[in-house]
Amino acid sequence: MRRALTILLLGVLIPAAAGAADATYTVRLLAPETALKAAQAALKKCRDAGYQASVAVVDREGVTQVLLRDRLAGPHTVEMAQAKAWTAASFRSDTESLAEATQAGRPQSGVRNRPGVVAVGGGLTIEAAGATLGAIGVSGAPGGKEDAACAAAGVAAIRDDIEF
Repeated sequence: MRRALTILLLGVLIPAAAGAADATYTVRLLAPETALKAAQAALKKCRDAGYQASVAVVDREGVTQVLLRDRLAGPHTVEMAQAKAWTAASFRSDTESLAEATQAGRPQSGVRNRPGVVAVGGGLTIEAAGATLGAIGVSGAPGGKEDAACAAAGVAAIRDDIEF
C-alpha cells in the first residue's frame, strides 16, 4: 500500500514539476532615448501638418516615460495624450479600434466606463517581435485619425531601433 501511494504521488508530482511555469520572466522596455525619439518624431509630424499637439510615450505597463507639449497645444492635450497612450498599452490595442469595439450596444461597451480609458483615435501600441514595448498617444490634431497619423510617425521613427 505504501509503495502504491509513493508511485501515485510521484505520478502526480513529476508531471506537475515538469510543466511548472518559470518563476521569473524577462520583458523588454523602451530606453528613455528611444521613447524620446518616438515622441519627437510624432510632434514633428503634427507640427508639419500645422497641428499643435502633445505626445506621451508610456512603457508596457502604462507608466509615462516621455511627455512633450508643443508651445500652443491646449492644456487638455497633455492629459489626453497620456490617457491615450495608457489605454493603448493597457488594452494592447490601438485606441481607434477600441473606440469601435466599445460603442454603445456592443458587448465591450462597459470598458468606456473604466477610469482612465480613452476610446478615441490617437493611441498606438509600440511592438516588436510580437512583444508590446509600450505605447504612444497624441492629442491636439483636429481628430483621432490625424492624432493617430502623428503617433504612427513616432513609431515609424524607432522601428529599426526596436526590431530584434
